[in-house]
Amino acid sequence: KTPSFHVTPARGLYYCFGCGVGGNVFDFVMRHDNMTWVEAVQLLADRYGVQLRYVEDGGTARREDPGIRKRILDANRAAAEFFVKALLAPDGVDARKMLSDRGFRQAQVEPFGVGFAPRGGRELHQALTEQGFSEQELVKAGLIRENGGYDVFQGRVIWPIRDSAGSVLGFGARKLYDDDRMPGKYINTTETPVYKKSQVLYGLDLARRAIGSKGQAVVMEGYTDVMAAHVSGVDTAVAACGTAFGAEHAKLLQRILGGGERHRGQVIFTFDGDAAGQKAALKAYALEAEFEADTSVAVDGEGLDPCDLRMKYGDNAIPELIAQAKPLYRYVMANILTSYDLDRADARVAAARELIGLVHSVRDTEKRDQFLQEVAGAVGLDMDEVRRLAKQGASQGQRSAKKTPAVPADIPTPVASVQRPNPRDPVLSSQRGVLRLILQVPTYFTQDWCALVPEDFTHPAYRAIFSAVLATAFRPDGWGELVRDAAPEGVVRQLVLELLVEQPPREPNQAYVDAYVARVRLPRIEQAIAEARSAANRANSLGNQDIYNPSFQQWLDLMAEQGRLREAITAGAG
Repeated sequence: KTPSFHVTPARGLYYCFGCGVGGNVFDFVMRHDNMTWVEAVQLLADRYGVQLRYVEDGGTARREDPGIRKRILDANRAAAEFFVKALLAPDGVDARKMLSDRGFRQAQVEPFGVGFAPRGGRELHQALTEQGFSEQELVKAGLIRENGGYDVFQGRVIWPIRDSAGSVLGFGARKLYDDDRMPGKYINTTETPVYKKSQVLYGLDLARRAIGSKGQAVVMEGYTDVMAAHVSGVDTAVAACGTAFGAEHAKLLQRILGGGERHRGQVIFTFDGDAAGQKAALKAYALEAEFEADTSVAVDGEGLDPCDLRMKYGDNAIPELIAQAKPLYRYVMANILTSYDLDRADARVAAARELIGLVHSVRDTEKRDQFLQEVAGAVGLDMDEVRRLAKQGASQGQRSAKKTPAVPADIPTPVASVQRPNPRDPVLSSQRGVLRLILQVPTYFTQDWCALVPEDFTHPAYRAIFSAVLATAFRPDGWGELVRDAAPEGVVRQLVLELLVEQPPREPNQAYVDAYVARVRLPRIEQAIAEARSAANRANSLGNQDIYNPSFQQWLDLMAEQGRLREAITAGAG
C-alpha cells in the first residue's frame, strides 16, 4: 500500500526510500548480486548480447565474444550438476564416506552442492560436450585442459563456488586418493573471465541474507568449516577460496554489512591456533582500514578448526566459539607480546610503543583509555608512563602530518559528514522542491538557474547538491546522472537519486517552477533588504551621503525584487 522501492524507467533509475539506496541498473546489480562495477557491466552485456570493448593499460583494445561469460556460467552450472550426480553414483562412495567421516549427512551436504569428480579423466568433458558446449568454452571455463582435453578435476571431492546470486563461478577440490598426481591437498579453478579468487567467498550465496540482516560475517579458512558452521546454526560463515583473505574480500563483505555508526556490523575471523593461524591473524589485522565493521577473532583453545570442533563437541560448539570472540587487536596484542622479553625494562617500553599503535587503530575513542590500561597491565608499566608514550607517539604523528603537502585551496573539502535532511521539514521543503525540479525538469530554468546561489540553500546536503549542479555542464541527456557523479559520495549522492525519482506534488509548468525558485530566493532577499535599510539609516544619521545614496538605491532595488518574487509565488499557487 505504501511502497518504498521506486523505479523510474524514463530515467533508468531506482531508489528505495526505506533504506536510502538507489542508482542505475549497474548499481542495482552490484548491490543485489554483490558484484563490482565491471562484473555488473559484463553480466548485463552477456544477458543482452552486447559486445564489450576492453582497453588494456597500454592503450591496446581487445574484444570478447558476446556471451562468453554466460556460456562459461552455463558450463559451470552443468558441471556442478554433473558432479552432484557423480557423488551419488556408485563411484562416489569414497567421497560420500569422506563427508560422512567429517560429520555430514547427505541432507546436510545437498544445500552446498558438494559433488565428486570421477577418476577416469574424461567423463565431465564427454558429458558437457553432449550438452552442446565447445571444447574452447570448457577450456576457458577452467573445466578441461587445453592439451588433450582431460578433465581438470579428477578423483576429488568438489565444492561449487557460487556468487551471492547462486551462479557457479568455479570449483574447489579436495584430494581423496593417495595416487592423485595433482599437487596440493586442495586445488581451485584457475582464474577465468568469471572466477577471480581474490574477489569471491565460498558460502556467500547461503550467507548473504543472514550477513545483511544480522550485521555479522564469520570468516573461516576451509570449505568443511563453512559447512559445519551453517549446519550448526552459524549461517553467516564464509571462506576465501584458494587464497588468503584479502582487501577485495574485505570490501565485498563491507558492502553487504553496510556502513555508518548505526550499521557498523561485526566481522569475526576464525583461525587455527598454530603459527599459520597467527600469521593469518596478522594479515587480517592489516586490513583494518578496509572495514567499518568491528573485527574480532575466535580461536579454539585446543587448536581445533571449526569442523573438528563440531565433530568432537557437537553442534553447539561452533556457536559457543563465535560467542566468545574477542577483539582482533587483543589477539594481535598477545601475539606481539610473545616477541618481547618483558623481564627487561627497555623491552617493556618497546612493547608498549608497538602496542600503543594498535590502540590508536581502535575506532571507539571512548574505549581507548581502557585499552591503554590493558597495555599497561600487559607490559608491566605504570599507567602514567603508558599515557606519556601514547602522547609522544601522537605528537610524532602530528609532526609527520605537517610535512604532508597541503590540499590546494581551490579543491573543495569532501562533504563526508553531512546528515540526511528531514524530507518533511517545512522550513526546507522549498529547497528540496526546487532541487527536485532542477534535476527532473531543468529546461524550465534559465541559464543561470534563475539567479539561485549556494547561499540560498541552508542545509549542507542541499547546498552540496546545488554546488554539484553549478559544477556540471548542462546536457539534456543523462542530466541527473551527471549531477549525481559530480556530487560527493555518500548521503549527498544518494539524496540526488532520491530527488530524481521523487514525484512532484503536481505536473510542473513554468509558473510552478518560478514559484519554487521565488520561495527559495525570498529569505535571502529579505535579509539583504534588512541589511541595506540598516546601512542607509546609519549613513543618514551620520549625514554620509556617499554611503546613504547607494545603500538607499540598493534598498529600493531589493524591495522591487521582493515584490516580483511574491508575485511569482502567488501566480504559481494557482
